[in-house]
Amino acid sequence: MTGPAEAVEPLGVEQTPTGHPVVDAGLVRLEALDGVPAEAHVEVYEDVHQRLADTLAALDQE
Repeated sequence: MTGPAEAVEPLGVEQTPTGHPVVDAGLVRLEALDGVPAEAHVEVYEDVHQRLADTLAALDQE
């Protein structure tokens, strides 16, 4: 038998804006995960990773 789930406490890590809209939007998405159980993080991490990878690829094309 498992006990009650432990309460998830926010880490309280402050994000510093970068000035780049796509990167800052990714930081906002990650910040929204603060206090959310880890199982819910994967989808957001994958989305932010893809957006950042696309942004870097676009910079390489310039």
